Amino acid sequence: MTRGLFITTEGPEGAGKTTILQMLIEKLQADGVKVLYTREPGGIEIAEQIRNVILDKNNIAMDPRTEALLYAAARRQHLVEKVEPALKEGYIVLCDRFIDSSLAYQGHARKLGIDEVYSINRFAIDDMMPNLTLYFDIEPEVGLERINKSSEREVNRLDLENLQFHQDVREGYQILLKRFPERMYKIDAGQTIDVVLETAYQKVKGLL
Repeated sequence: MTRGLFITTEGPEGAGKTTILQMLIEKLQADGVKVLYTREPGGIEIAEQIRNVILDKNNIAMDPRTEALLYAAARRQHLVEKVEPALKEGYIVLCDRFIDSSLAYQGHARKLGIDEVYSINRFAIDDMMPNLTLYFDIEPEVGLERINKSSEREVNRLDLENLQFHQDVREGYQILLKRFPERMYKIDAGQTIDVVLETAYQKVKGLL
């Protein structure tokens, strides 16, 4: 059996990647592609429990290193329990966030260091990186405005950070785009949803 492909989506808060990802899955399934959707942190019971701890708005005392380690722990369990088995079965696994989130948020925005957080996560994932990462780029002010207007989206602890934090997150992603150009593909999330979806779809189809 041919091994599947691991495709991840990334972006600042409010970039719309989750919405696009759901629509992308529908298009791929209509093409007959075996697709599995999952998310981070979460995707399986243990990781979802860790997610609740990380994103709980009451946990404002959480140390940045604790936060980084919790993400890595959730990532490890999710990988071995859900992602890897699906890839072995030939699925195209589409994951909402993965290692790049930790590098941008904890590594750069939390000032822990991208290389330091990368080291933690390389241990967690045993160097299993995505085949493709779709990065949805948007100005932090626009993304946060989208969040505030949406009644359906959960508001978590990271959403409550100040504007500078979110600007640092986006800056972190810009660093990662230069560091991993062979894997990361930038999409302007400020375009219409149809254009963003079609751009993502064509990129994934090209990989298939």
